[in-house]
Amino acid sequence: MRHALPRRIELAAGPADPTLSDVGLEQAERLAEYLASEEITAIYSSPLRRATETVAPLAGRLGLTVGIVDGVAEWDRDASAYVPVEELRAARDDRFTDITQHAWSDLALIVPFRDRVVAAIDALVGAHPGERIVIGCHAGVVNVYLGEVLGLPIDRRGFHYPNYTSIHRVAASRSGVRTIVTVNETPHLRQTGLPMGLVQKG
Repeated sequence: MRHALPRRIELAAGPADPTLSDVGLEQAERLAEYLASEEITAIYSSPLRRATETVAPLAGRLGLTVGIVDGVAEWDRDASAYVPVEELRAARDDRFTDITQHAWSDLALIVPFRDRVVAAIDALVGAHPGERIVIGCHAGVVNVYLGEVLGLPIDRRGFHYPNYTSIHRVAASRSGVRTIVTVNETPHLRQTGLPMGLVQKG
């Protein structure tokens, strides 16, 4: 699942690693309430703070320790700025175009990122046969992994926009078959007034 809404942060030198905004903290609590009744065996997270802070309320409710997995960190983890894409779009910032139209064109960057993400998630799947796990991660991670399941060309891996705290369920068989169950699942944000992302509002 994707992290909640982080704070905007722009530094002279990177890497930027923002914490969650007040809105993001509320989104994370709603997510925890929504998932608390499910039989979850383990919770993992990217090492970036926006991801670890998102899964923390759920881990607290379930009494689980969060495992940190470097392989599901975002592709631009070393960038010196994090500006929510909604803010870039509203300001007509050129960086919005770069993200939405050009982010997936650098194959020298995207192919190793894809390989890292797929290996990390498949290793977690292999470690938990017959169990349900949660992986707190990022929009790029969601896109490349779902793109792998769908068999999309590597330059099409930015095919959709994962909302904040959106859940993307994948059923994984021991034979290696992967089946997408849900995409952008966000009922916990419906009718809350909380922002969901680029396209939808709660």
